[in-house]
Amino acid sequence: MVHLRSRRRLALAVPVVLSLTASLGFLPASASAAERAEASVQDTEAPKLAYVVNTNADHRTIASVKKAIAAADGSVVATYEKIGVIVVHSANPAFAERIRTVRGVQSAGATRTAPLTAAGTTDEGAAEILSAEAAARTAKASEAAGAGEPLEADQWDLRAIGADKAAEINPGSDKVTVAVIDTGVDDTHPDLAPNFSASQSANCVGGKADTSEGAWRPYTAEDYHGTHVAGEIAAARNGIGVAGVAPGVKVAGIKVSDPDNGLFYPESVVCAFVFAADHGVEITNNSYYVDPWLYNCMDDPDQRAIVDAVNRAQLYAQKKGTLHLASAGNSNHDLDSDAIVDDSSPDDSTPVERTIDPHECFDVPTQLPGVVTVSATGVQNLKSYYSSYGKGVVDVAAPGGDRLYQIPDTPSKNGRILSTMPNNQYGFLQGTSMASPHAAGVAALLKSKYPYAGPAQLQALLKAQADNPGCPASYDQDGDGTQDATCEGGSRVNGFYGFGIVNALRAVK
Repeated sequence: MVHLRSRRRLALAVPVVLSLTASLGFLPASASAAERAEASVQDTEAPKLAYVVNTNADHRTIASVKKAIAAADGSVVATYEKIGVIVVHSANPAFAERIRTVRGVQSAGATRTAPLTAAGTTDEGAAEILSAEAAARTAKASEAAGAGEPLEADQWDLRAIGADKAAEINPGSDKVTVAVIDTGVDDTHPDLAPNFSASQSANCVGGKADTSEGAWRPYTAEDYHGTHVAGEIAAARNGIGVAGVAPGVKVAGIKVSDPDNGLFYPESVVCAFVFAADHGVEITNNSYYVDPWLYNCMDDPDQRAIVDAVNRAQLYAQKKGTLHLASAGNSNHDLDSDAIVDDSSPDDSTPVERTIDPHECFDVPTQLPGVVTVSATGVQNLKSYYSSYGKGVVDVAAPGGDRLYQIPDTPSKNGRILSTMPNNQYGFLQGTSMASPHAAGVAALLKSKYPYAGPAQLQALLKAQADNPGCPASYDQDGDGTQDATCEGGSRVNGFYGFGIVNALRAVK
C-alpha cells in the first residue's frame, strides 16, 4: 500500500544546531568511505524501538559511545563512523535519556513511536493504470503527431518543459546517475532496464545497505511509487512506452520503505544518502518525508536527533558531490507562514494535533540546507491545487500534475503524470512526488553539460534556466470567491515557483 505524505524545507536561516553542524562538518581526519556495519544482537522478547545516536566523528569517541550503548541495553545495527551516526535497537524505555548523558553524544533519540515489528511518498491520490485500450488510442495519436514514444502524446509534462525537444539536442550522459530514494525500482521494466545502474542500487531498510541482486526492487506491484518516479527521470527513448526528462542518464534505486507499513524511517534514509555518496551518485531524488513526523521540532530531543542524523548524512553526500532534490509537499501549506496545524504526526502510532512554526519545526529532508525544494505545477503552468509553497523555501517548480483544474488536450485528457509502473505497466499519478523527479531530470541534463559542476553550482544553474510565470493575479481554483493560496514575491522569485519552472530545453542549449 502506498503511503501518502507531504513535503517541506529548512529555510536559509538555519537554526544554530544545524548551522554549527554544517560549518564544523562530520568528516573524520582519516576517511574510509565504506560503511562499518555490525549485526544486531539476538532479539529479545521485549518490544524494541530504533534510535539514532549522533556523536563526534572520531574513532575513539565512537568506540566509547558503543560501549555505553551496550551498557544501556542497546544493540548496534550500523555505524556510520564518517558522520558520527550510530543506528541502535533497544527495548530499554530509558535508553535515549541515558545515552544522551554519555560524553561525546551530541544528540540521540527514537526514530519511531511504535515498537519494531517482527520483520513514505508525496503522491496525491491513487494511481490509475493505463488500460490497453487507452494505450492503443494514445499510440495512434503519438504516431500521428510524430512523437518518438508510443505513449508520448499523453506526456504533456515533457512538452511543458521542452524535454521532448531537449532530447534531440542532448538526452543526457550515461556518466550521470540519479538515485531514486524511494519504495524501490522495478529495473526489469523495458523502459527502465536500458538505463538502470545496479551497481549503484541497494535496499537500505533498517539502516544497513543490502546490495544483493534485486534487493532494490519494490516488494509488490502496490509499491509502485519509486518505479513511477524513475521513469519520469530516465525512461529510455527506445520506441517503448514513455520517455523520461533525461532519457540518456542512468537511474538507480535505493529502497527505504518499511515492508510492513511503507514508512520511510530516518535510519533507512541515513543509509541511503551515505550509500549514494559512496557509490558516485551525482543526484538523488527524494519524493517523501522522513517518518514518523511530518515536521521535526528542534525542542523535542527525539525529533532533534532525527534532523541531526539525516542532515549529517545528506551533508556528507553534498561534500562528495551529490545534489539532492526533494518534493515540497501536498498539503497546500505555506511553508513560510507563522503557524501550521499538523494533525498527522506521528504517523506510525496515534497522531496528535499540534500547531508548529515551520521555521523551527522542519520537514526532512526537503528543508535541510542545500536540498532543492520543488513545488508542483499543471499543464497551465499554475501551482497545482495540492502543492505546498512558501517564499524562501521553494527553489524551483516542475510538472506534478493537476487532475481537477488543469486538464490537458491529450488523448487521455488526464491532468496527472504518465510514467512507468511495476510489471511492465504504465500509470497516471500526481503530486509533488512527480514534480521533484522532473527537476531532477533537468538537473541531470545540466550535470551532463557541465560535468565538473558541484552541487551548489548545479543548483544555481537549475535556478538560472527556470522560467518564472510570476504570481498569478488570482488563485481561486475552485471559483468560490476565496483565494486558495497566497503567492508572495515578484517575477524573479516567489513562493509558488521559487526561481521558476524548470526548462529542459534551456538547460541543454
